Amino acid sequence: MGSGSISRGFRGEFKHWQIIPGSCEASPVMTNQFSIFISRDGGNKKYSSVLAPGHHEGIKKFGDQGISSWDWNLSGQHSTYHALFPRAWTVYDGEPDPDLKISCRQISPFIPHNYRESSLPTSVFVYTLVNTGRERAKVSLLMTWANSIGGVSHHSGGHINEPFIGEHGVSGVLLHHKTAKDNPPVTFAIAACETQNVNVTVLPNFGLSGENCVTARDMWGTMVQDGQFDREYFNAGPSVPSSPGSTLCAAVSASTWVEPHGRCTVAFALAWSSPKVKFQKGCTYHRRYTKFYGTSERSAINLVHDALMRYNCWEEEIEKWQDPMLKDEKLPEWYKFTLFNELYFLVAGGTVWTDGEAPVINEKQNPGSNRQKSTKMAKEDAKAVSTKRSHANLAMEQISFDTELHNGDEKMVPMSSAGEDLEDGDNLDSPESLQAGPLLHLHDGPENVGRFLYLEGVEYIMWCTYDVHFYASFALLDLFPKIELSIQRDFAQAVLYEDRRKVKFLADGNWGIRNVKGAVPHDLGTHDPWHEMNAYNIHDTSKWKDLNPKFVLQVYRDFAATGNMSFGRDIWPAVRAAIDYMEQFDRDDDGLIENDGFPDQTYDAWTVHGISAYCGCLWLAALQAGAAMAHRLGDHAFSEKCKIKFLKAKPVFEAKLWNGSYFNYDSGTSSNSRSIQADQLAGEWYTASSGLPSLFDDNKIRSTLQKIFEFNVMKVRGGRMGAVNGMHPNGKVDESCMQSREIWTGVTYSVAATMLLHGMEHQAFTTAEGIFIAGWSEEGYGYWFQTPEAWTTDGHYRSLMYMRPLAIWAMQWALSPPKAIIDAPKINMMDRMYISPLNVRALHETGVRKIAPKSSCFGNTVFHCEC
Repeated sequence: MGSGSISRGFRGEFKHWQIIPGSCEASPVMTNQFSIFISRDGGNKKYSSVLAPGHHEGIKKFGDQGISSWDWNLSGQHSTYHALFPRAWTVYDGEPDPDLKISCRQISPFIPHNYRESSLPTSVFVYTLVNTGRERAKVSLLMTWANSIGGVSHHSGGHINEPFIGEHGVSGVLLHHKTAKDNPPVTFAIAACETQNVNVTVLPNFGLSGENCVTARDMWGTMVQDGQFDREYFNAGPSVPSSPGSTLCAAVSASTWVEPHGRCTVAFALAWSSPKVKFQKGCTYHRRYTKFYGTSERSAINLVHDALMRYNCWEEEIEKWQDPMLKDEKLPEWYKFTLFNELYFLVAGGTVWTDGEAPVINEKQNPGSNRQKSTKMAKEDAKAVSTKRSHANLAMEQISFDTELHNGDEKMVPMSSAGEDLEDGDNLDSPESLQAGPLLHLHDGPENVGRFLYLEGVEYIMWCTYDVHFYASFALLDLFPKIELSIQRDFAQAVLYEDRRKVKFLADGNWGIRNVKGAVPHDLGTHDPWHEMNAYNIHDTSKWKDLNPKFVLQVYRDFAATGNMSFGRDIWPAVRAAIDYMEQFDRDDDGLIENDGFPDQTYDAWTVHGISAYCGCLWLAALQAGAAMAHRLGDHAFSEKCKIKFLKAKPVFEAKLWNGSYFNYDSGTSSNSRSIQADQLAGEWYTASSGLPSLFDDNKIRSTLQKIFEFNVMKVRGGRMGAVNGMHPNGKVDESCMQSREIWTGVTYSVAATMLLHGMEHQAFTTAEGIFIAGWSEEGYGYWFQTPEAWTTDGHYRSLMYMRPLAIWAMQWALSPPKAIIDAPKINMMDRMYISPLNVRALHETGVRKIAPKSSCFGNTVFHCEC
């Protein structure tokens, strides 16, 4: 995780290249293959083929000297593929040799609670060969790899290959890749493990055309004839840099004899070392794995070596983790597989995992690349130093700011109105407005596992989109809780920080500031994460009604589940600020926040008026969580403040929205105000997941969930697609906007989790199974390992490879909550309270900025300070 990723399809193709942050090259690099060569009866019987079943488009474009000259002989009729992330199995039963059964098992080191191995950029491919014939067979397996990071990067020139012989029989080729646009270099290592029965040879250089090199056709002919390469190639040394427009490739062969009815195992591995990750605005960091392997690109040798030496241990740990769920007979089979396979996104979701240190400065030249001009390096170093100083200065400001908040004497920064200083012609790059974000140095110790980013989706390039992380975070909390706490710390710092750089919002054309103090940011940014947040600029998310409650709920859940008191104390000032900030959206002093007639929440195309089921329920849940957390941390005045707000707001919420069987979409008078929203109990979902008492009577919760099941689920293709977001009470899909008529995969999983938490197992698994049927099953739409954010009732998708479907882990959380949640006291604190005269005064004190927007949809917005 977090070191770049390469996906592998069911036909064996390597695709979805994400080595450069925020960039995904979806197309496969077809040179990257495994192939097999079999010789029997003294060479009188020979079989050869690329191990790529089925028809492959575009192979012929490489020309006669390229990979089209290879034998693509597998029809796929006798080949099967099985995936159980982080492992997958491909079986070639009698293809291409009818008397040889070939199976490939691929393993990636994704190991819950292991913050070392899980950061490693490597994968192992273990081939098992079973000879079912009567003759001894010589079998050679071949791994070929292009010096490329996807797309047309192999044509850029300046790439270098070199062979290596490592320890314990691990031998292969290093492929030094010179990246474009000043991105950090990357070095690949492909290798196999030589044993007493397995002979490893390499061809460090071949090309796809006949320009002064061994061609792909020549290489294939050598393997057909000899089944191996000349061992002299190990002495070849580094190649000359490749020319622009050419493709530099390498190959590793592993040969063995398989006796009649015998079995043999051959292991290959792939690793890459790209120790630095650079973002578009110029900040560069070291990746997490460099803490264990150093910052040299040549550490790819050690990575590939350790992968081949340790994969058996990895598999033991993976099986220890997965077996209890796989062997649980109460769980549906489809659920077990989908639960693990949805985790692919934690690797393939553009994840970046740094060492947690400040940005780095250029230390040396790229291996295998031309020397950069000294003036250019000097400029880059100066920029890095400037950035580092800016971040350090802001860190000191942030520490001071936190102290002020603790002391209750926060200094306010004057803010311009949209109609005055925030105009299109303003200087957006003035020194006053350009401030770095609140990146603080992480303290050393076991809790410091670095910083972690993952994209909202490979098409929605924003890091750690918070309204979506609300759904996905159950996977991280369950499997990598220290990463989850790290993400929450990053957002907590952002809540207490204001970035006055100006931004124009696309929906209404108004100008605002990038990050408003007290408002939870939508995301951690795109081009300069942690320092330039809120890359989302459709709406002004400082006026969204779900982000702050979601922050309070996530922090409390994480605090309750981990029992980490230092985390709770550190985050508490931000939680208080987030709750206080929301008071401005209670327009009529009834304790409830109101929506402002535009899509001011995660459903950012679905307009909401007045009190809404979604945001109102989140707010009630946040008040209860805030009270509970304040009580545990000894902030009794704030706990009572949250209690009194809750007791005031809850009856209003029920009176305005409860219609006898579910909560109306909102309290407005629009045509969809009575729609049945699948996600209306999101606050109750978190309340129950955190071990807190239910927000409403059980009969109301079950009635609502049953209504959602009968209408949003079962009235859409018989429940075989998931839960549609909006459904009219007459049984027709709410067509008021794109999002109301969509089925959101992650929301469906969260609704199923809510059902599980309230004893509705049949409805829960039926609801979630619709996502499996439509997205993962053979009768579905083929969205495996790229589950989209949404699809419509006719199967059209939006945003492939999306974060929210990780919410399936909320179902597992509901089925097997941690002990701390199970043992949490169920005393309803909200009904037992005492407000002292001194605390009454505290209820009205707040120090965070408020915004007073007009209520019209996309209307002009007025910013002002209310101190």
